[in-house]
Amino acid sequence: MHENDISYSIRGAAFKVHTELGPGLLESVYESALAYELRQEGFDVFTQLGIPVVYKEVEMEQGFRMDLLVNNKVVVEVKSVDALLDVHHKQLLTYLKLSDKKHGLLINFNSVKLKNSIIRIVNNL
Repeated sequence: MHENDISYSIRGAAFKVHTELGPGLLESVYESALAYELRQEGFDVFTQLGIPVVYKEVEMEQGFRMDLLVNNKVVVEVKSVDALLDVHHKQLLTYLKLSDKKHGLLINFNSVKLKNSIIRIVNNL
């Protein structure tokens, strides 16, 4: 399945979660609910997947954890904040670069209208 098709399904699942739960909960709640919805649709979903950081051929003990990786193609960063900041966009782009993935979605569930809070970020497309 192509990244764009996966992304479309992720957005649909995010709308289901947001409709059911509404804004104002912790990111971990939205992450779990979104992973559940996607698995119900037959997607392979990894949560809190570690991303190592390699500096000059040395793997650092510190690394990052991406919220969701769907079908080993699309990275999803879940937020529940008052407003998305530039640093959130950069964070997802860094995850994409470190994991060598091309497509990511930044989703802020702490929003009255979710459609305005889903940002598509690409890496070298």
